[in-house]
Amino acid sequence: MISYDTMTIQKIYKYPEPVLRQKTEKITLFDKELTTLADDMAETMYDAPGIGLAAPQIGKSVKLIVVDISEDREEDQEFMALVNPEITQREGEQLDEEGCLSVPELTAKVKRARKITLSYLDLEGNPQELTAEDRFAVVLQHEIDHLNGILFLDHLSSLKRNLYKKKVRKWLANR
Repeated sequence: MISYDTMTIQKIYKYPEPVLRQKTEKITLFDKELTTLADDMAETMYDAPGIGLAAPQIGKSVKLIVVDISEDREEDQEFMALVNPEITQREGEQLDEEGCLSVPELTAKVKRARKITLSYLDLEGNPQELTAEDRFAVVLQHEIDHLNGILFLDHLSSLKRNLYKKKVRKWLANR
């Protein structure tokens, strides 16, 4: 059984923290703790501020993501929580600028599918299907990558990746 031990706003783990590379577990228990975890992840995402957050980014190795790409974030914040999401179909290609709360001070163009279909469970455990295009598809692919231990950094050229790693080593050495 997974213990979520949630507070409210959680610490966001940053590259190269090992938890970001760990294999995540499927969620099988749909209870109040799961809802609380999703709420805490959403609050953490809004506070950061971000438009998506995966459980590994707050140190939880479970298959849960939250996203909110709405334009008006001041009004009712309506995030989506997706449990055990899996991409079932990909179409087309797009190049979009990405950043990541776990990879600070780096944005870069990443090639992703333009349209995806995915299956997931809602917080009650009910099966759902979703088709997303353009920016929404990018956000979902980015967050689902986190569930598989993949960072957007991994999609960059080795030169860009190595430059960033060098920068991080320098930051860590100067702590």
